[in-house]
Amino acid sequence: MSVNELFTKFTRVWIPDQDDVWKAAEITRDYKEGEAVLHLQLEDGTPLEYQVGPKSNALPFLRNPDILVGENDLTALSYLHEPAVLHNLKVRFLESNNIYTYCGIVLVAINPYEQLQIYGEEVITAYSGQNMGDMDPHIFAVAEEAYKQMARDEKNQSIIVSGESGAGKTVSAKYGMRYFATVGGSSSDANVEEKVLASNPIMEAIGNAKTTRNDNSSRFGKYIQIGFSRHYHIIGANMRTYLLEKSRVVFQAEDERNYHIFYQLCASASLPEFKDLGLTSAEDFTYTSFGENIFIEGVNDAEDFTKTREAFTLLGIKESSQSSIFKIMASILHLGNVEIISERDGESCHVGRNDVHLQHFCRLLGVEVKQMDHWLCHRKLATASETYVKTMSSRQANNARDALAKHIYARLFDWIVEHINKALHTSTKQHSFIGVLDIYGFETFEVNSFEQFCINYANEKLQQQFNSHVFKLEQDEYMKEDIPWTLIDFYDNQPCIDLIEARLGILDLLDEECKVPKGTDQNWAQKLYKQHSSSGHFQKPRMSNTSFIIIHFADKVEYQCEGFLEKNRDTVYEEQINILKASQFPLVADLFQDKADVSSSKPSKVNVRSLKTVPKVPNKEHRKTVGHQFRSSLHLLMDTLNATTPHYVRCIKPNDFKEAFSFDSRRAVQQLRACGVLETIRISAAGYPSRWTYPDFFSRYRVLMKKSDLTSADKKQVCKNLLETLIKEPDMFQFGKTKIFFRAGQVAYLEKLRTDRFRSACIKIQKTVRGWLQRVRYRRVRRAAVGLQRYGRGYLARRYAEFLRQNRAALICQKQYRMVRERRSYLRTRWAVVTIQAYARGMFTRRIFWEFMLHHKAMVVQKHVRGWLQRKKFRRARDAAVIIQCAFRRMQAKRQLKQLKIEARSAQHLKKLNTGMENKIVQLQRKMDEQSKELKTQNEQLVTVNVSLGSEVTKLQKQLEQVRSQQPDGGRLASLQDELERLREELQDAHAHRKRMEEEHGSEKLSLTQRVEELERENALLKTEKEELNRRIQQQSSNSAVEVSSASLETELNQERERYQNLLKEFSRLEQRYDNLKEEMSLNKFHPGHQRNPSNQSSLESDSNYPSVSTSEVGDTEDSIPLVDEMGVEKAAMDISLFMKLQKRVRELETERKRLQVNLDKMEELAKRKGPEPKSPTPDVEAADLAYNNLKRQELETENKKLKNDLNELRKSIAERASQDSSSNELQDSYNLLLSQLKSATEELDARKEEVLILRTQIVSNAELQEKSERIESEVDGGLNHSKEPVDKEEALKAYHGLCESKNNLQDWCLLNEDGELGLAYQGLKQVARLLEAQLQTQTRQHRDELEALHTQIELLKDDIEKKQELLNHMSSLSPEAKVEYSVQQELTRLTNNNLDLKELVEKLEKNERKLKKQLRIYMKKVQELEAAQAAAQTRNSKQELIRQVTLQRKEKDFEGMLEYLKEDEALLIKTLITDIRPSTVSTTVPCLPAYILFMCIRHADYINDDQKVESLLTSTINAIKKVLKRNNDDFEMMSFWLANSSRLLHCLKQYSGEEAFMTQNTAKQNEHCLKNFDLAEYRQVLSDLSIQIYQQLIKVAEGIVQPMIVSAMLESESIPSLAGVKPMGYRNRSSSMDTDADGPTTYTLQGLIRQLSQFNTIMRDHGMDPEIVGQVVRQLFHCINAFTLNNLLLRKDVCSWSTGMQLRYNTSQLEEWLRANNLFQSKASATLEPIIQAAQLLQVKKKTSQDAEAICSLCTALTVQQIVKILNLYTPLNEFEERVTVSFIRNIQNILQERNDAPQLLMDTKHTFPVLFPYTPSALSLETMHIPASLGLDFLIRV
Repeated sequence: MSVNELFTKFTRVWIPDQDDVWKAAEITRDYKEGEAVLHLQLEDGTPLEYQVGPKSNALPFLRNPDILVGENDLTALSYLHEPAVLHNLKVRFLESNNIYTYCGIVLVAINPYEQLQIYGEEVITAYSGQNMGDMDPHIFAVAEEAYKQMARDEKNQSIIVSGESGAGKTVSAKYGMRYFATVGGSSSDANVEEKVLASNPIMEAIGNAKTTRNDNSSRFGKYIQIGFSRHYHIIGANMRTYLLEKSRVVFQAEDERNYHIFYQLCASASLPEFKDLGLTSAEDFTYTSFGENIFIEGVNDAEDFTKTREAFTLLGIKESSQSSIFKIMASILHLGNVEIISERDGESCHVGRNDVHLQHFCRLLGVEVKQMDHWLCHRKLATASETYVKTMSSRQANNARDALAKHIYARLFDWIVEHINKALHTSTKQHSFIGVLDIYGFETFEVNSFEQFCINYANEKLQQQFNSHVFKLEQDEYMKEDIPWTLIDFYDNQPCIDLIEARLGILDLLDEECKVPKGTDQNWAQKLYKQHSSSGHFQKPRMSNTSFIIIHFADKVEYQCEGFLEKNRDTVYEEQINILKASQFPLVADLFQDKADVSSSKPSKVNVRSLKTVPKVPNKEHRKTVGHQFRSSLHLLMDTLNATTPHYVRCIKPNDFKEAFSFDSRRAVQQLRACGVLETIRISAAGYPSRWTYPDFFSRYRVLMKKSDLTSADKKQVCKNLLETLIKEPDMFQFGKTKIFFRAGQVAYLEKLRTDRFRSACIKIQKTVRGWLQRVRYRRVRRAAVGLQRYGRGYLARRYAEFLRQNRAALICQKQYRMVRERRSYLRTRWAVVTIQAYARGMFTRRIFWEFMLHHKAMVVQKHVRGWLQRKKFRRARDAAVIIQCAFRRMQAKRQLKQLKIEARSAQHLKKLNTGMENKIVQLQRKMDEQSKELKTQNEQLVTVNVSLGSEVTKLQKQLEQVRSQQPDGGRLASLQDELERLREELQDAHAHRKRMEEEHGSEKLSLTQRVEELERENALLKTEKEELNRRIQQQSSNSAVEVSSASLETELNQERERYQNLLKEFSRLEQRYDNLKEEMSLNKFHPGHQRNPSNQSSLESDSNYPSVSTSEVGDTEDSIPLVDEMGVEKAAMDISLFMKLQKRVRELETERKRLQVNLDKMEELAKRKGPEPKSPTPDVEAADLAYNNLKRQELETENKKLKNDLNELRKSIAERASQDSSSNELQDSYNLLLSQLKSATEELDARKEEVLILRTQIVSNAELQEKSERIESEVDGGLNHSKEPVDKEEALKAYHGLCESKNNLQDWCLLNEDGELGLAYQGLKQVARLLEAQLQTQTRQHRDELEALHTQIELLKDDIEKKQELLNHMSSLSPEAKVEYSVQQELTRLTNNNLDLKELVEKLEKNERKLKKQLRIYMKKVQELEAAQAAAQTRNSKQELIRQVTLQRKEKDFEGMLEYLKEDEALLIKTLITDIRPSTVSTTVPCLPAYILFMCIRHADYINDDQKVESLLTSTINAIKKVLKRNNDDFEMMSFWLANSSRLLHCLKQYSGEEAFMTQNTAKQNEHCLKNFDLAEYRQVLSDLSIQIYQQLIKVAEGIVQPMIVSAMLESESIPSLAGVKPMGYRNRSSSMDTDADGPTTYTLQGLIRQLSQFNTIMRDHGMDPEIVGQVVRQLFHCINAFTLNNLLLRKDVCSWSTGMQLRYNTSQLEEWLRANNLFQSKASATLEPIIQAAQLLQVKKKTSQDAEAICSLCTALTVQQIVKILNLYTPLNEFEERVTVSFIRNIQNILQERNDAPQLLMDTKHTFPVLFPYTPSALSLETMHIPASLGLDFLIRV
């Protein structure tokens, strides 16, 4: 384009300005090429004639269109020059508060001098995994780019952070390291990333100081290499430092400070551990008071010192080493205060006598005072032959002292860096690293010395590397796109570098002059003038012979030669160093030991070891100077950087006054020139800086195309044709493979054409619209004129008709008027006459009437007066009587009130004590009646058994008589009968004793009943007062307070639930991590060859993370959880203390139970050790003994171990509780009576069972004896020696064995009765007698214990009454007001405590009662089962009738809805039903079929009372589910399937638990299927935790699937076609980290996202998941969608536009419609979209006036203030017809919203998880109707 086309009217340009560097102006007249003046107008309206000429001023720079201003990337600007860059940075910094901007590959960071909330964990999460051009510029984006390229290219990376002092280099490097520590956290528990971050406070303390430009300026350069493993986790780090500013230790300029560590030590000098340092305020020390200001605003040195010490500890530096470090630091301060006094001659000096600071210095460093005193003022001169000691002047001594201080600090600095590197070092092999270089930028001051020379030398090297890298990237881009390119001329600073570091360069001449014995700075300067005067980068100042000028790439810098030689030598006297070497402290001595020089690395290999610039002993030969060391370290750094992929961060200081968001253009331009940003722009502008992809170019500039081109399929060819038509110069653009490349200014030209096309279209539209408006206006005017004429003519006609009508009316009016006038005259005369007559007649009549009225009124007055006098007299008498009555009644009432108050005070506590006891006593009495009925039923059963046993005994006696008649020996039989009679008498005595004990117990019970009745009467008397007090308390309470309390308690409950689920989530995460570590260990320990897998037997136990069912503590605690649901939130919140007491009591009971169990085991072992019973010599005797022992062993083991011990333990615990609780004695008395009756019934039942066992054995023997009676008679005389023994001999041997147990003579019994029948009967009766005697003794002890407990309770009650009486006496002495207040407080306190205790006791009693009833039912059921089993076992060889009878009894136990399996089939069941099953296998069956099958198996195990089977099945199920989910941890369908089944199994355990709270919706049949024997509340909690873990994993999997789709679907896809616009983008859209395929990255649409959500919903519903859980899953996913969309919107400038807001609102409405279509709108999922909906509305609303601001504030309630301001700052018009949001409007918004108390958080928490609730949902299916398909392969299950 020609000049005439560019510089036209209304074109905006930039012109130079002295103050603002560049100023905007507008051309007011078209410019013709060759004219000398350009007519301009400034923004303030001032006209200006700008002189233009080929020699004087060139044409000014053109401004970019407004649409390009504020871009994220400076290379996106069409015109690339200095004013455009400066203006873009200024607009972004001041108006949008964006401190980061891209400039090609450089990130420009402007220091805001304010803390911004853009570095949190949520921001790191948002940038993690994102491409560099997708998000707004940020230091995290650069760090992510480096991390991604390291992982993808497997090449080391470097981030080079540079800038002036105060520009924010250290902070930027710190945030970059934090990003790596968060994203690449260490895989082990070594916390390497924490150690890396912990090195920052240490290095800031010892290496940073306050300067005039920065409060925390780094006075050294550092390069930190963060090492990564093969899995890209941080494994270690290494730090290298450069050029520490040692001179700051001994001198600081005005308003500057020394290093922070000195001030931190002085601020903490008062701590006990630092008393011996001898420190005071920093103002008292010379080295810390040069700057005259020891404080930094907003900085607490003491707190920073605490952080420094914590960092030392974290890095593993011991306390002793820390103490030594602080001693050395303190010694440096004391050394600066050592006073050196000059002698009179001026050539010598000495230290003041008894100098305190010198003593402190020597004490802290462990050196001798005399030696240090001497060598501070003397030095040693060595010649070839001898050595001299020479005195020093005071000036020389002071310089030597300062040099020593600097040397000590430098050595200590290097020691700390070395130990930090040791702490960060790792033995693991480093796979790759990312280096962060925090180095000083280009510096120029009024006085520039050796430090500035080294700094600028380093920047020259870095700039050279930067230029070459930028050029290489440009070249690679052109080659990749097949663009023909030519060499770009860029600034090469190699001559300047050669001037400094080449042979005979400045550094060589400086080192050479340092070797000269009497070399001076002036001689060195003369050598420089002589050697380099011809160099183009070297100049000599005109007015100075001791300075020189170097022309650097950024600016000219004049260096003062004074001090160069001294600083380069870094001289320290050897004598002082030798004293320090001899220190008694190891650390001090080690600091100054000689160390070998660091070997230089080869150019081809990068040495990543720490480089320490440790100076050697000064007097040795070939000692390296500071300049030589710095040059070597710089070469090493450049080798490292060249071997890595660099990333650049340029920090800019916006002003010199540290003002927040203040921009000084002159200072900014200086730094932009110095840091190479403008050089990057120049290189980009020399080529093709603007680049568009073909689709973006087509979308943006399709308005310039023809209609036929828009329909073409080949968009690339269409773009080529268009450009060839629009731009005539072919060199202005190039076509690449995927992009179009433009020269600078071409995009602005295309934008101008596009704007012109839009303007012409607008003009045409306006022309047409205006013509139409004029035609409409003409028609409206003509129609109005015709209407006016019509209405005017009508008006005139109506006016004439009105005239005629008025004429006629006037005549009529006159006629009528005259008539009316005459008639009125006549009527007036007549009326006057009549009036006179009427008045006269009335006057006479009234006179007569008034006379009559006077007489009448006089009579009335007399009547009323007389009545009034009588009434007055009566009232006086009545009032007197009433007053007398009131006085008397008041006196009586006062007396009665006083008496009532006394009674109220005495009975008040007893009334509250027994609150609610009436109902509880009635309930307990009702329960006692029920127990009595049950006891009567049991007694009737026992009577029936006794009758049957009596008949059997009678039958046996008859048989005994028959046998007795056959026996010859009658004498012996008579003795046995006597013995039998004696035993019967003893039995009768025992029965009599038992009756006496029962009578005594009855009397005690009667007395206790009377006591209960007395307490009931007292409760009745106090009931009225209790109700009155309750009424008063209720009136005082407020309904609003209750509602607030309820809401707060509900909130706290939700928070507790959320914390619990978060802990459970953390537990599952740790469990997963433990499994992963275990797998890694197993892989590490793998060896070649065959290895045997571990046994599967222990796998279930190892995988189970849950306690056994027998854990009482967990059980009781979990039983209280459903109680919370029953009681409600408010009551549950009040019962927190109750829960605590329950838990404490449960732990005590568990301990007691374990102790009793141990005692029981010991007793059983003692019983077993008593020795075996004498064995019978024959097998028949052993068989008989085995039959009896098997029956008895089964009975004792099943009943004693499983039931009886548990009952006894519960009774003991309740008795102990009752003895401690004095406030519930009536409850406990009744309950003790109930327990005693139940215990008596149990023991009686035990005795009867023992008798039944013995007599059953006798019945079996008699039956066999009757069958073979004939054989008994024939073989009586044969004896025991017969070879073939008959069956009756076996029975005789059984009796013989029984008699042996009673310790009688064996042979006497054999002689007496060979068949053993009499012995058997005798033995049975004797055992019955012993059982009865033991039973009576036990009851006697129990009654005695109960009496003692009751007496104890009575004593406690008496004590309680005495205390209450004392309290009443104390209250009587108080004033009435204090008495009321005190009584109310006491009553509230006591009532609260009593209610808690009573609730605790009642709930415990009710729970125990339920358990006892359940166990009693189990007990009776087991008795029946054992009897049937024993009968079946004993009668296998008996008659067939008995066997059939047992079989008939088993039919009563058949139930439906249970599945039986063998123990060995459990593994197969788990494998078939859990491990190998797929959701598709059971897709056509009942939902949650595996859960139903597992529960039916659990029911059968409960039915057979097999606790081991139940525990094993549940544990195996839980562990198998965990393994399946671990194996399929990314399968949403599997997660959904097992979440549905786990929750259904949990619901089944609740529904059939037998608890009333879960049985309300059950059918009668379902209630019959409830569990009978086991309480699985603990496993319910375990299943609930498992369900929560599965839910969390399900959410994680779903979010992982949905997350990549969110941004593309919600923000990038065009749901409304052709609505979104495209803006020109910069270099970052071609970042090397982006997907470079031809098809581009994968894109998702909104329909794809909705399809994915529908798929999730369908899967969950097909699996039978509860609708409430489905709603919670959808709510969590919608929160994820909202969070990621809003976060991306807040971090992307390109999507903050009106069209994006329209797209976003449409997308959210589609999601809401999907919720309604799937009946999920009530799940609160739509509420989670409220922030993004309001953000979309914010992008669409008008943003101009104050009314708009108020509307926005009232609209955006779900957005925080920061989010609203951020969106307004990011709002970007996509074309010229939209307006930007002004800064004043944003400030207005901030002023309106300043009262909001929003959290200082910009982004939403994407990891937030709502607490999940599993509402109880019972199943309507009946278990007996459940069908199991044959395809599952569960044939081994038996339906019961």
